[in-house]
Amino acid sequence: MATSEFLRNGSAASAAPAAVSPISSAQRRGWLGPAALTGAVMMANDLLVILLAFALALGLRTVVVSRLLPGLARTPPSGTTPLDVTWLAWFALTYLVIARRYGLYTGAPRGATSHELRLVFQGCLNAGLLLCGALYMFRGEIISRILVMLLVVTASAMLGTRRVIWRYSRLRRYDQGIELRNVVILGTNELSSALSRQIRTHRRLGYRFLGFVGMPGSTLAADIQPDQVLGGLDKIHQLTRLHFVDEVVIGDFLPTPQTIRLLEDARELDIDVRAIAGYYVDLTAKAPVEYLGVFPVSALHRRRSQVVGLFCKRIVDIALSLAALLAAAPLMTAIALAIELDSSGPVLYVSERIGKRGRVFRCFKFRTMVKNAEQMKKDLAALNERDGVLFKMTNDPRLTRVGRFLRKYSLDELPQFLNVLRGEMSIVGPRPPIASEVAKYELEHFRRLEVMPGLTGLWQVEARHDPSFAKYIELDTAYVENWSIWLDIKILVRTANVVLRGTGA
Repeated sequence: MATSEFLRNGSAASAAPAAVSPISSAQRRGWLGPAALTGAVMMANDLLVILLAFALALGLRTVVVSRLLPGLARTPPSGTTPLDVTWLAWFALTYLVIARRYGLYTGAPRGATSHELRLVFQGCLNAGLLLCGALYMFRGEIISRILVMLLVVTASAMLGTRRVIWRYSRLRRYDQGIELRNVVILGTNELSSALSRQIRTHRRLGYRFLGFVGMPGSTLAADIQPDQVLGGLDKIHQLTRLHFVDEVVIGDFLPTPQTIRLLEDARELDIDVRAIAGYYVDLTAKAPVEYLGVFPVSALHRRRSQVVGLFCKRIVDIALSLAALLAAAPLMTAIALAIELDSSGPVLYVSERIGKRGRVFRCFKFRTMVKNAEQMKKDLAALNERDGVLFKMTNDPRLTRVGRFLRKYSLDELPQFLNVLRGEMSIVGPRPPIASEVAKYELEHFRRLEVMPGLTGLWQVEARHDPSFAKYIELDTAYVENWSIWLDIKILVRTANVVLRGTGA
């Protein structure tokens, strides 16, 4: 099947030379821990909390209400009914939608703790009212109103408690420089300099200041060093790709026509743009005033939200990786024993790989080569069958007997399900590169680092044996630009076919 038929469309970005963005040790620690608390993970946590709140409400009704106030318990106190499950699903769905509308899944604490708690309680109350309205419309008299009230109360308390714990944990990670959003400031005037100091001295804002973007004719503030200016406004595409910029803050007034062009670029690049409040009254007429430290700002553009899609993707990753690890445990034990008996060296091969947004993580695989494989690679460079930065040999002398079999059926990658479970990889995504590959990337190649790397991907099922590095990049870029749950499903189906046919070597 051709790529065009598989995706219907896909393109690569324009080329430009670039260097690898530096990756701090704090970023490494953040990526090596549990999965980052993105909006998708937060939604999953809230869903779990609502289920626990329902169990608690059911217990309270059974133990307390049915005994102290038996006349109010209109439904049997033991067990649940299909109707209970239906209205619980409705309550959970409406709360998640309302909370998302309130901005509770943005991934960074916004405002004071009391403000977030008020939004949580308000969301629970609104979800409860919508549930009561649905029960009234569909004549759900059999549903216990006491149980509904208890669910609203227990969910409010538990979701509020979870929010406080999450906020405290998140702010601690910010203090350590972990999981910060990358921000650049447009302008080099005194106000821009003050904004940068606010971000650098207040880690709890959740930002990492990268530098300034110069404007035509703008003056350089006395305390801004020339090396802090990353480039001009005309280089915004390159700067965003190279430094994984999340947000641009306009600190110096930019004429409206140029601002509109910047917003068009922001839509294409999928980044946030905010400006000092009052700069663009017409463009921010309906935008609420927010605060970046002590500075009031208004949003000109918000990046596209993929919370629901990422939520589904993460749930699938967790479910499939757990199922695979449990089902393959006996096979993995046998493979480990075969590797130990076949050749000297560790059972697992652990290598540092570059993951989403340039973060480093330790990737696990069963060892398929001899111990000194890396040293031998230098001597075999002339026999490389791939172009560009990839290395591949049909009859690689570094492979062990067991390793050749494992690669043929892709069994060497089974330990990577641990990486998926830890949130460092996904089931489907671009192949995770090593640092030496990324060091040779050109600008358009960085597109493939904008998503989570995966066990399998479009390149693996479309052109695994194609020696062209350009094809490799083209397919990964096409995946990034056209990602959907349906695309992941199609790739998984075709991956199963590849594995069963034993064409993975």
